[in-house]
Amino acid sequence: MIRAARDEDFPAIASITNHYITTTAIHFAYEPLAPEDLRAMWAKGRDRYPWLVAEKSGVLGYAKAGTWRDRAAYSWTAEIGLYVAPEARRAGVGRALYGALLDELTRRGFRSVIAGITLPNDPSLAFHRAFGFTSVGAVREAGWKLGEWHAVEFWQKQLSTAEGPPPGTS
Repeated sequence: MIRAARDEDFPAIASITNHYITTTAIHFAYEPLAPEDLRAMWAKGRDRYPWLVAEKSGVLGYAKAGTWRDRAAYSWTAEIGLYVAPEARRAGVGRALYGALLDELTRRGFRSVIAGITLPNDPSLAFHRAFGFTSVGAVREAGWKLGEWHAVEFWQKQLSTAEGPPPGTS
């Protein structure tokens, strides 16, 4: 089941996130995050940016949206992320979460989304291609983790091709 994140999900969300922080270069944090830290990030923007969880006898993964850049003109593009519990990988959880997140962002009037992928990560590149994302550039040696430099490649997906300004703007 895919649903909106709730306060009580954040211990599980932190556990999933911390797996990637402590064992991979996918997440650039060095230290594990407390549930309260992630809950505060979610609470700050939850009216505008959805966070979704996949649940089946517990949280299996989550997909989130947030601010891409701070200036008002950028407010119709969101940065998105996806984390799936190791035991739930390759079971369709990520695909279901990403599809639901993209649908929700489209419903909310977003024009496009940006995903940053730490390289190398061939499975994530293929995953994003399958969703219709295109590469828009890479930042070489963007982050140092696990004893080496990693590039981050940015991928974009257009959600809307409607002409004219977004709703409520001039």
